[in-house]
Amino acid sequence: MCDRDECLEARASISRRFLLAAGAGAALAGAGLGGRPRSARADSLAAVWPNAIAPDEALRRLVDGNARYAVNTARNKDLLASRAAQAAGQYPIAGIVSCADSRVVPELAFDQGPGELFVVRLAGNFVDDYGLASLEYGVASLGVPLIVVLGHSSCGAIAATLKVLKENAVLPGQLPKLVDALKPAVAAAQARNPADPLDEAIAENVRVNVRRLQEATPVVAEAVQSGRVKIVGGVYDIASGKVAMLQA
Repeated sequence: MCDRDECLEARASISRRFLLAAGAGAALAGAGLGGRPRSARADSLAAVWPNAIAPDEALRRLVDGNARYAVNTARNKDLLASRAAQAAGQYPIAGIVSCADSRVVPELAFDQGPGELFVVRLAGNFVDDYGLASLEYGVASLGVPLIVVLGHSSCGAIAATLKVLKENAVLPGQLPKLVDALKPAVAAAQARNPADPLDEAIAENVRVNVRRLQEATPVVAEAVQSGRVKIVGGVYDIASGKVAMLQA
């Protein structure tokens, strides 16, 4: 078993090899990040990393945390005491694709502290190339075992996209680019003539982005195929604080 300094140095070495490798697939294989670690030393490192847990265990922690948050029994966290440990490195148990909506705070919603979630936020919680690159870093260099695409009730970005599709509304600035990214999911939802167009579009947007991540080669898709990473989707209800996990 390595001590903390040795573990951090070895982990940094793994990250450097990933970033400098000619190809992402080769980097994953060389660093032992695409599946089972290749060496006994890598096995020992995995055993001491706080986020070296199964994807289902990471999901259970988030579900349990959300249950606490929804009934206002979130755990008290001593942020001062944990700050020194966070300075030594980060070990997030999940990556979160979240909307930029100020009412949605993944760390609160899942009752997790600083350093426990690797959050990518963008209005409409969709995965663009830059967000995907961030998540690839989370998977390959930080070892996150789980990614959650988190939509939310009353999403303004989805509502604006519905308005554009239904009324040909014209939006200012760069907003049309955001709407263009959301249109495929929203249009697919509307084709089903749902009873609640907004709620169905919010859920479909989550499902579309879960699939995109599952198929995002080579980094994320290979980690999913090996069983090291799981991708799931959920919708956060702003009024109740509850996250409803969606079926694939």
